[in-house]
This record gives sequence, structure tokens and C-alpha cells, in this order.
Amino acid sequence: MPNEIERKFLLANDDWKSEVTRSVVLKQGYLNSTKERTVRVRISGEQAYLTIKGPVTGVTRAEYEYEIPVSDGLALINLCEQPLIEKTRYFVPLGDHLWEIDVFTGANEGLTVAEIELTAEREAFIRPAWLGREVSDDVRYYNSSLIHRPFTSW
Repeated sequence: MPNEIERKFLLANDDWKSEVTRSVVLKQGYLNSTKERTVRVRISGEQAYLTIKGPVTGVTRAEYEYEIPVSDGLALINLCEQPLIEKTRYFVPLGDHLWEIDVFTGANEGLTVAEIELTAEREAFIRPAWLGREVSDDVRYYNSSLIHRPFTSW
């Protein structure tokens, strides 16, 4: 069973912007967004994905992701709960890891979050100076929670 081990942080400043190597606009929606499982449809540039995630234990959860035809992704996203998650993802390599910085728009305008995927929960990683408070265990910052309680309503 494939697992995702992900830690999530707020940002202390915008210094990360000078380290970006690429970016992509994402639109995603949830066909199911319960704590037991999420089923997500994501349009990422010219690609589309269907992702199923299990419940979170610590910062680990089962994750199954499949590329699907973009036409299917566009049709499925119309079936998703509203509002959709809209964001630009910026990629910042640092050491052996790749930071993903999500700058949200739409109903979550004003929210910016940095994520790092690890191979073990206690894996060491470089903490850049632009990294702020960790929010990995704060469910408000889960994308599947942001559709029910968008950041602009906090």
C-alpha cells in the first residue's frame, strides 16, 4: 500500500520566491471529503489525476493516485463538492527534498502553505529561514477541509 508522509507549514516571509524553479496552476475538487477517506480530482496544467487518500495517522496516510484523461478530469470536477480548491503550486528544491508552496486563490485567497513529502515521519530535512509554524496536525489546513470552511471565512 503506497503511503504519503507529508508535513505542512505556514510561511514566515516571501524569501522562498527567489528560489522557485517552476510552477503550475491547480484546480481540484472532492467527490468525497470525510476524515475516513477523500476522493480528489485534480487538474494540473495539462494533466488530470484521481486520488484516493485514507485517514491520517500522525503525518502518514494511504494514497493512491492515477493519471486520467483531462476530459474525464474536467467532467468529474463538475461533480465535486463546492467550492473548488484553486491554487498555484511553486516548486522549491532544497537539499534532498522538494518544497511545494501553495498560494491559494478563490475562496481561500490569502492562504499560503509549504508542504514537504518525506519517506519517514522522523526524516530530517533542511528548515529554510522562510518556513513558519507547522500546521500538519491542524485539520483546518487540509485541502478537503478548506472546501467546507474556506480560509476567507476564518
